[in-house]
Amino acid sequence: MTARESGRVKVYGIGNPLIDVHAHASDSDIEALKLKKGTMTLIDCKRGNDILKHIEDREKIYSCGGSAPNSMITLAALGIKTALSGMVGSDHLGTIYQERLQSKNVLSDLEVVSGDTGSCIVLVTPDYERTMSTRLGVCQEFSPEHVRHDRIAKAEYFYFTGYMWDTDSQKEAIKAAIATSRKNGTKVAFDVADPFCVERHLDEFHELIAHSVDVLLANRDEAQLLLGFDDPERASAELAKKNVIAAVKNCADGSCISEYKGRTYLVDAFEVDAVDSTGAGDTYAAGFLYSLINGYSIAEAGKMASYVAAQIVRQTGAQFDEETAHKIKQDIIAGKWR
Repeated sequence: MTARESGRVKVYGIGNPLIDVHAHASDSDIEALKLKKGTMTLIDCKRGNDILKHIEDREKIYSCGGSAPNSMITLAALGIKTALSGMVGSDHLGTIYQERLQSKNVLSDLEVVSGDTGSCIVLVTPDYERTMSTRLGVCQEFSPEHVRHDRIAKAEYFYFTGYMWDTDSQKEAIKAAIATSRKNGTKVAFDVADPFCVERHLDEFHELIAHSVDVLLANRDEAQLLLGFDDPERASAELAKKNVIAAVKNCADGSCISEYKGRTYLVDAFEVDAVDSTGAGDTYAAGFLYSLINGYSIAEAGKMASYVAAQIVRQTGAQFDEETAHKIKQDIIAGKWR
């Protein structure tokens, strides 16, 4: 029985659903659109529609994007029942997003409103450079009345990222979801997600971690901004004092995992030939939650999360295809991550 059919999930995520639109383009296209080649630029809806119109006759590849969505999709690929809530527009891209999400066996609790679906338009030039234009669209309008409290109350984990703190309506929605989680014994997992999020919301994040979080994920830069020092091992131990399981990722140097009044474990990274780091943090979060749900220790969770994240950087894109996901599941059963 799929997560979509049962309605009950292990991990319930709320995030920004951004559809990735990949298309080939020439250098003259980049110039005509006045884009800076090889960079990512935040754009408004009008600008996004202008770019989409420019490439309307090109062959395009669509995929579900966004930080929390990537984690829910990876968990589903590993066999964990997940759901995603967020906001999409009543446009063509919103329809495609919902179809792609359901094809990944993630239960869709996406709200549909009039407006433009958030998107990341990726133009790939002949030299393989990627020029990205991101518009947040209607996803920023998600608010407390859109929260599915019934599903969260029955989930094992509620998951969100720091990006949800960037509008008041989204922040209040997450607070409402946390309140339901606390009332019903649903664990709360929070991925800080971006150093800029920490800079914008430092005091609020400290309050959030101290009182509302069970599992905290951050990378080295985010942990440094949170605590004021650059030492991943010390950072994970310090964050764990907030009565959380804390995982601090340190890129190629592995990660540090601590729990309240427990040990700190240093986890080596898996050595692979990296092709694309897109989605590595989202995939690590999925691997970590997968391990906890299946009863592994926190040290084993860090090891398995590193293994799963190492597989995503070996390919282009932030999600596994069905064949690769099946192989990873078989490798996990065989203990190749140990």
